[in-house]
Amino acid sequence: MVSNPVHGLPFLPGTSFIDPTKTAFHRSQTLSYRNGFAVIRRPTVGIGGQRLQVNQLSQAELDELANKRPALTYGQPKQAPPADFIPAHVAFDKKVLKFDAYFQEDVPMSTDEHYRIRQVNIYYYLEDDSMSVVEPIVENSGILQGKLIKRQRLSKNDRGDHYHWKDLNRGINITVYGKTFRIVDCDQYTQVFLESQGIELNPPEKMALDPYTELRKQPLRKYITPSDFDQLKQFLTFDKQVLRFYALWDDTDSMFGECRTYIIHYYLVDDTVEVREIHERNNGRDPFPLLVNRQRLPKVLVKNAENFPQCVLEISDQEVLEWYTAKDFIVGKTLTILGRTFFIYDCDPFTRKYYREKFGITDLPCIDVSKKEPPPIKQELPPYNGYGLVEDSAQNCFALIPKAPRKDVIKMLVNDNKVLRYLAMMYSVFSKQTEEDPGTKELETLIDAIQKQLKDYSCKDNIHEAFQGCDKEASGYVDREMFFKICESFNIPVDDSLVKELIRMCSHEEGKINYYNFVRAFSN
Repeated sequence: MVSNPVHGLPFLPGTSFIDPTKTAFHRSQTLSYRNGFAVIRRPTVGIGGQRLQVNQLSQAELDELANKRPALTYGQPKQAPPADFIPAHVAFDKKVLKFDAYFQEDVPMSTDEHYRIRQVNIYYYLEDDSMSVVEPIVENSGILQGKLIKRQRLSKNDRGDHYHWKDLNRGINITVYGKTFRIVDCDQYTQVFLESQGIELNPPEKMALDPYTELRKQPLRKYITPSDFDQLKQFLTFDKQVLRFYALWDDTDSMFGECRTYIIHYYLVDDTVEVREIHERNNGRDPFPLLVNRQRLPKVLVKNAENFPQCVLEISDQEVLEWYTAKDFIVGKTLTILGRTFFIYDCDPFTRKYYREKFGITDLPCIDVSKKEPPPIKQELPPYNGYGLVEDSAQNCFALIPKAPRKDVIKMLVNDNKVLRYLAMMYSVFSKQTEEDPGTKELETLIDAIQKQLKDYSCKDNIHEAFQGCDKEASGYVDREMFFKICESFNIPVDDSLVKELIRMCSHEEGKINYYNFVRAFSN
């Protein structure tokens, strides 16, 4: 029989002695701060204030220290300081062993299953040798899952012994609160820790599966009933599914026509179509949302239905051979809806997915129909016409209401009252041409002879104005072709020998004729 070592009484219920002077049952503090630094302090008392014999010196050690004489020069070598004391809750803090296990649960009130396999995780906390059992939560399982056993020290027999990590291994059964758990495997950290402590681990086992859960994973048997087209099935299948197309109506051929964009909706639930307008800000149009209300659109009418009053009566299946369906709306093609031709240039992602799954069309393009802006016109100043200043004339090209150019005030102040004066004399064009052209004496003699021969012909002013009108650059020269046309219009005898010689002398190397000297021969 176990007895109390202090009082000599048997350790039985009713005979144990509780010391009423013990009031503090907390653990001693092992960590403290001194001068701002953390230091380790060895505990001297245990739980309840009882002195510990581990960290205390014996009487023999105290006597040895009291009688020992210190050596000044030579003495015994100093012993190494003892290892620092590390409490278990510090050494094994947050270190947990994990085991995979399962247990079998009977199901007596069900015809579908007789037992159930429930998979759990067993956690062993090295800090205080406590354990917990947690079952992973399965959605819609109908079973209370989660933490089956809270964290605590678990008894392994009737003598009060608790489970230790040395009692856990793979391939063994443990019984906790009447349930037998089969441990099949552990994680990598648990395996390394147990092997480092000298425990030989059993080989891992395969996790048992629940037969009812595996039965539910099998695909359900499908029953397909052959039937004709069912509108209710179409409604249930394609409800709220709409194909969206982006279309363009080009009406530029008509008077005041333009290109307008629309959105075409095709409702899969009842094969109806609507056309919605796209409005922009300040477009000057009434904000009507729909161009064509939601309805079924006929594609091919019967032979005698062309005169059917569609604007006042609803069209029925008797007047239509074929209705528009989803396969008629293809990106990149035109579509005629109630007399208007629409060009479909794009669609939304849901429409692309539907055409890929339904019709196998994977290359629906996205066509760019935006108008490209023309390149900006480079504004160039017109040539100077000679009136006013260049700066003043250029202001008419920069703004509708020209502004006076900024004056150079510094130049005005510097050159104030400064005038440049020059002497000049008139210098006629005829004298200039006479001085520059060679053979001047022969030319003057020929002009005098022509004047005497054609003394009755006097139209110098009219001839001179005609030549000036053709000479835009005022150079005194005109082309030979234009020269002979003007001479023919004034009936000048160009076949005369003297006139031919004058034309030869007035001719230029570049195919032009000097008309100044030629006109002098026909003046009085």
